[in-house]
Amino acid sequence: MAGPILVFDSGVGGLSVVAALRQRLPSAELTYACDNAMLPYGVREDDWLVKRIVEVCGAAVNVSGCVGLVVACNTASTLALDRLRQHLDVPVIGTVPAIKPAAELSRSRHIGLLATSATVRRPYTDQLIHDFAGNCRVTRVAADALVVEAEQMVRGKTPDLSRIRDALAPLDALHDLDTVVLGCTHFPLLRDWLSGAMTRPLRWVDSGDAIARRCAQIMPITASRGSVETAWLTALTPELAVGLRAHGFKNSCSLVID
Repeated sequence: MAGPILVFDSGVGGLSVVAALRQRLPSAELTYACDNAMLPYGVREDDWLVKRIVEVCGAAVNVSGCVGLVVACNTASTLALDRLRQHLDVPVIGTVPAIKPAAELSRSRHIGLLATSATVRRPYTDQLIHDFAGNCRVTRVAADALVVEAEQMVRGKTPDLSRIRDALAPLDALHDLDTVVLGCTHFPLLRDWLSGAMTRPLRWVDSGDAIARRCAQIMPITASRGSVETAWLTALTPELAVGLRAHGFKNSCSLVID
């Protein structure tokens, strides 16, 4: 069965997962869907979000003819992954903060979790830390401002280094911390800016490559790369279409939700 892998996010954060998929699976065709009309997800009620995520992903799966869905959004994954698997007839892969690999890499046993305020406080995150980083000190920092910076960067604006430094200041002050989990898919898009804002080098760990490896294991991938790849948006804007084109999605179309 031929078809693209569908990557879904509330905004442009899933483009960091797209980059990992392109690197590990260079022949795979990709398509992208984002619910930018309802960005940010973190400020909305959980029950409403589950219904919305199922509706948007269902519409995107139908219109794209995909062979599998990657939910490249921590909020959507922690809330709606089971419902999506019940509702859809294609494999579904979710995203979780890379706590386990970060704990394995850290020499100082002190790691940071840089994420949105919603991810930082979720019980799911508590469980990940308990299961995989019980012998580490984990400092959690909510950095919602970085989502805005990543969104604006994809739309052609230069990130604000002072805002990035402010967001990272709590981590930069911890001199024994050596590894930081990028617990939002938006954040790897800013990796060079994040590194430049710190006063010392750190390991930055995200989930992108792990997701790409899992796709290679469970999705029927054919050598179909070369077709014109499409992004589906719930709010189509010229600036975002240009930004998505720079990431390989030559077509941008409106995604209609019934």
